[in-house]
Amino acid sequence: MKKSVCYDSATYDFPLSRRRITRNPSENPAVAVIHGFLEVLILVLYSMCLRALLLGIAVVVPAAAAAPEAVTRDPFDTGRYLPSSPGVRWQSPFELPRVPDAPGAPPPSTDRPLTLPELTEFALQNNPKTRQAWYAARAAAAVIGIERSDDLPQITANLIGQRSESGSQTGNQNPWLTRYGPAVTLSYLLFDFGAGDSRVQAAEYQALAAALTQNRVLQDVVFQVEQAYFRMLGTERLVQANVLFLKSVSTSLDATQRRLEGGLATVADVYRAETQVAQGQLNLTRSRGELEKSRGALASAVGLPVNAALRVQTFEGAPRIQEITESLNEILERAKLNRPDLVAAEAQTRSARALADAAAKSGLPSITIEATSGRNFYNGDRPYTDNNSILLNLRIPIFTGFNQTYTVRQAEARAAQAEASRDILYRQTELDVWQSYYDVQTAAGGVTTTEVQLRAAQQTAEATLARYQSGFGSLLDLITAQVEESNARVQRIQSFLDWFTAVARLNFAIGASDKSTYPVRTR
Repeated sequence: MKKSVCYDSATYDFPLSRRRITRNPSENPAVAVIHGFLEVLILVLYSMCLRALLLGIAVVVPAAAAAPEAVTRDPFDTGRYLPSSPGVRWQSPFELPRVPDAPGAPPPSTDRPLTLPELTEFALQNNPKTRQAWYAARAAAAVIGIERSDDLPQITANLIGQRSESGSQTGNQNPWLTRYGPAVTLSYLLFDFGAGDSRVQAAEYQALAAALTQNRVLQDVVFQVEQAYFRMLGTERLVQANVLFLKSVSTSLDATQRRLEGGLATVADVYRAETQVAQGQLNLTRSRGELEKSRGALASAVGLPVNAALRVQTFEGAPRIQEITESLNEILERAKLNRPDLVAAEAQTRSARALADAAAKSGLPSITIEATSGRNFYNGDRPYTDNNSILLNLRIPIFTGFNQTYTVRQAEARAAQAEASRDILYRQTELDVWQSYYDVQTAAGGVTTTEVQLRAAQQTAEATLARYQSGFGSLLDLITAQVEESNARVQRIQSFLDWFTAVARLNFAIGASDKSTYPVRTR
């Protein structure tokens, strides 16, 4: 027999298969809609709970009956992300996500050669490293707003809807009750002994460190472009030097063959000359390969695909070498003041100290205030009710299982660690400046020395070739002179590359690569 419960001029039947609802005709239509929605929602939740229960029984009971098989059971098919065995390559059962092309500006025009300043400016706008550093600084700046939000009240609005049925302790069944309505809650921290202020200060120092780190990334991008640019120019000069060497040894081979026809040379001399020609061709092939690699490195440094065509401005004649006029002590002082990553390390140290201070203050009392205001509506003709409250809460931590003790200890240790990291970078900055300064001095001396060496080697090679073509001198003397001339030319090119790279490294060491501060003074 079916059981019915009647109240508020409504009759509710509760069979599992169907549900008949008879409403009071005078009931508000909006209220009736809410009632119907809640009833459907309850029925759906009931069905979902029943299905979950049946599914749990279907999974747990067989697993309990076959315990060994439960270890290898994979109801969610996670094995598709693993190969069948350790030595087997994993094959994806689904289509893998495709990596999109890196965004960036179109390549610069190749109508004219690009200068080094133009390349660096393009790299600062297009290299992904600058974009990564900028977003990191932006995220760090947002943390300040997150921490400062605690200075404002937190206001939350809630809209509740509830339909319930319960039984009393006497065994009587209470009728279904529908309740709904809005509520607003305000929560505000009045006082916390400055713990929040310390966290804001820590966030500000972290944002400062992130901004300075971005500046250092910009300097690093400029330095990488300068290195790639000078390396490419040096490799171009090396290709030219190897072309000249190949031409020289080819001339020697022709002279040796003519001397062989005149009976003044042996077949062994021809073979030796051919060996030098083959060596010259090998050197030229290798240098051309290095030139293509350096072009790809330059394109990548400016943020373009490695196969992008770039025309760069080269040196006309011998580059002009300048002398550094600043003393080493002056350059060291500039590095300590201007290098962004060193200042960022100091900011991170202060941030860690502020966090340690916040951790210590979090163990002190705090005062909060909470206020709530809401209104509940009921089904039928029942009047609504208002709920209003205000709460002043004094929180006094007494014992946290030593959590506070170890939290403070951890924060202080991290602050000391940050100080040690700053000191390490400080010493490394001094070492970078010291080494770069003497690299510049050494490279400048090498430029002067290789100029004399190349002039002498060229004169020796020309004289030896003339003597050999005239029938005097040996092939061994000619080959030796040609090799020495080629080596002198290569060392001359390397000396220029070393000087330009050393100056760029010195500017990077003092924090002047991006020209935010003046580079080392020269004359």
